[in-house]
Parts: sequence; C-alpha cells; structure tokens
Amino acid sequence: MATVTQRTASPYRSRPGRLAVVVDDLAELVGPTHGLIELPHRLLWRPDRVVDLDQSWQLRSTYETVLTEAIRADELRAWLDRVTLIRVWDELYLPRGVRRAWEERHHVLRRLPTVA
Repeated sequence: MATVTQRTASPYRSRPGRLAVVVDDLAELVGPTHGLIELPHRLLWRPDRVVDLDQSWQLRSTYETVLTEAIRADELRAWLDRVTLIRVWDELYLPRGVRRAWEERHHVLRRLPTVA
C-alpha cells in the first residue's frame, strides 16, 4: 500500500488561501535534474512551458514555481529532485510560508548561521 503524503500541518501558506505542500521525506523527490522539461499548465501559466534545467536560472525559477504552485505532493515528487533542492535552497526566492513550512519539516534546509 502506498504512503500518502499530506499537506503540512503548519499554518503556513504559499499564498492567501493555499496551504504550502511539503513531502514527508526528501527522498521522495526524484524529479528530473537536467535537460529540457515541459511543466504542466497548472504549474506554469504561460504558453511556452518548456524550461532548460541545465540553465541555472531556469532551474531555480522552476523550483520556485513548483514549490509555490504545487497543491499535491505528487507534483513535488514529479518535478523536484532531493539533491538539487538541497543544493539550490538558499538561492531560491520563495514566499515566507513555503520556506518556513519546508524548513520546519526538513531541518537540512535550514540556513546555517554565518560566521562574522
């Protein structure tokens, strides 16, 4: 029987009226890591939804979009990769609620204090 990943129990929102969605285990994230992909229209609202994950700015933009727009954990699993997410996490521009929800659930994503 498959495990169903629920929305985070925290009050954090990706935007007004939408709870942030977080997977229970980062190992679930096995999405593409390079090359051209086409995101579904539900996630990326523009005619040309093809992005090149080999371009760092497009990869970051894709991760920001998926993390903000996902309404189901299967969308996160399909489009995000665990290793890549951890690597780019600090470079992502995310709504406060999304960042808090993910960092609360996955401590590896929390920012380390900088040494002065």
